[in-house]
Amino acid sequence: MRAFVKSFLKEWGQLIFLTFLISSCRSFVAEPRYIPSGSMLPGLQIKDRLIIEKITLKKRDPKRGEIVVFNSPYSFDEKYIAERDRPLPTKRNCFFMSLPPMTWIPGVRDRACDAWIKRVVAIPGDVVTVNKKGEVYINNKKIDEPYDFLKCDFYPCSEIKNLKVPEDYFFVLGDNRASSEDSRYWPGTFLPKDAIFGRAYYRFWPFRRIGYL
Repeated sequence: MRAFVKSFLKEWGQLIFLTFLISSCRSFVAEPRYIPSGSMLPGLQIKDRLIIEKITLKKRDPKRGEIVVFNSPYSFDEKYIAERDRPLPTKRNCFFMSLPPMTWIPGVRDRACDAWIKRVVAIPGDVVTVNKKGEVYINNKKIDEPYDFLKCDFYPCSEIKNLKVPEDYFFVLGDNRASSEDSRYWPGTFLPKDAIFGRAYYRFWPFRRIGYL
C-alpha cells in the first residue's frame, strides 16, 4: 500500500500541483480553452484552441457582437438548479473534477461546472426578436451581423418575440443558429452579467487559422 501511494504521488503529485498552480495564476488575466461542440460554427470550429481574456469585462459590460465565455446555465438558471438532486458543486469541487484522473471516471462530470461560449446579440434595455431563420431584430429593426453565422435553412429555429433584456443581463446566441443551446432554450432566457468571466480573444490553434477574434 505504501509503495502504491508513493508511486501515485510521484506520477500524479507534480501534475496536480502544476495544474493547481496554472489554474490559480491564469484565473486573473487569461486562460486557454477549447471548443467542444459545433454551436459556434462556422467561425469557431470544433477543437479550436482559444485564449480567453479576463481583464476587459471587469472594466466594462460586454458589447453586442462580442463572443463571451461564461459559467454554464446549469449553475445559475433557477429551474435547472431546482431540478438537481444534489447541491451545486463548489468552485473547489469543480476544479478537482477537471483534473485528468477525475475526468476519466464516468459520472463524475457535473454540467454546472462547465464553461460555455456564445455571442452577445442583445444588451440591457434591448427588445429582442429572433425569427425562424435565426436572424436578430433589436427594437423591431434587423441588426447588422458582420460575422458569419448559420441560418436555419432546413427547419425553423426557435423564435423569440419582443423580449426586453433586463438590467445586468444579456441575450446570447450560438453562431450556428440551427444547433445551439442558448438563450432561446434556457428556462430563464437571459445570461446574468456575473456569470460571464471572459471574452474570446485569440485563436492559437490550429496554426493555419491563428489570429484575433
